[in-house]
Amino acid sequence: MSQYTRNKANRESQVRKRIFQVVGVFLALIFFLLAGIFSLGSTPNNADITEEMHDPELQSMYFPGRIIASLMSKEWGVNMFNRMTSSAATGDIEGFQSEERYIESSEGHEIRIRIFKPQNAEQKLPAMLYTHGGGYLSGFPEQALKIIQDFMQTRDVVVIAPAYRLSVEHPFPAGFNDCYETLLWIKENSDELGIYDDKYILAGRSAGGGMAAALALKARDTKDVNIAFQMPLFPMIDYRQETESAKMTGAIIWDNESNKHGWYQYLKGLNDKEVPAYASPAIAKDFSGLPPTITHVGSVEPFRDETINYIEALKAAGVPTKFKLFEGAYHGFNNLSPETEIGRAGDKFQFEAFADYYDSYVVNPSNLESVGSEAQIDSVESN
Repeated sequence: MSQYTRNKANRESQVRKRIFQVVGVFLALIFFLLAGIFSLGSTPNNADITEEMHDPELQSMYFPGRIIASLMSKEWGVNMFNRMTSSAATGDIEGFQSEERYIESSEGHEIRIRIFKPQNAEQKLPAMLYTHGGGYLSGFPEQALKIIQDFMQTRDVVVIAPAYRLSVEHPFPAGFNDCYETLLWIKENSDELGIYDDKYILAGRSAGGGMAAALALKARDTKDVNIAFQMPLFPMIDYRQETESAKMTGAIIWDNESNKHGWYQYLKGLNDKEVPAYASPAIAKDFSGLPPTITHVGSVEPFRDETINYIEALKAAGVPTKFKLFEGAYHGFNNLSPETEIGRAGDKFQFEAFADYYDSYVVNPSNLESVGSEAQIDSVESN
């Protein structure tokens, strides 16, 4: 067989494989939606959160969002979702260097990481560790390509994102350890990566935000690395689920039941007395010395109250903060509804705050005192 014939056969094989993948995902999506509709039969009619309570531009997400929340509250739903999305765990960011590596952990397994950086950087750049969301039980770095790209377009930064172990098979502290070891690896390999060896940025959304807050706690306690600031966006941080918003029924994308399931999976094998703050940062006894913090949250989602309580605890401990509450917004609204007015407002807030803290705490750390005192008087705002 000639080289041309072999190449043609390989291309045809790849096309057929891709077609089968697309068809498989399409059929799985149909099954996913049908299963979700069926599972909604257990949704209470007198839900605390209704479609009308959402911003008018977000109300069209209510029914599909309820399906997703319902499925994520069930182990079979999570397993099906993870199988469906596993083929999407790939991808690069156009216009930026994109790399995949595997690093050795102290536990003997490999941690897959993605590294994204500006093209042709001529000097060392700040680094961000980005931890993906997914309730600690699903997700992968590539689901966050858009926000990672937006960070890099806002300011020059190298972003490292680990594919940490998920709680469906590896409960706490497995995923947390993967992320912290990635942070240590970043510091140890700073010269090769072309990054600063300090003043790191931690960021993530939802469970990824909870992971960022947990990493900030350990970095403060161990002093292994210096964190310039953190961005735990609408973070999953309180396993107790005792706040008013955590108990509300009818939330979309992630509700009280999926939250209960997420925490059950993450903390399997631990009782209440054994849960450390590195697993649930909201229960920390001391918030002093934590890095300046940026976050926002919607008013009709489970993490509303724990996010507000976290920010208030940080402010009381003298930590600079930037926070905004978006009225009528569901969990992850600016990620899933970016073209809406409120979605754009969410993005505007988080990236302007990122630019401000980047300039103040990474580029010009001498400004720490003045910026900190100004940020401490930031109040809870609504859109």
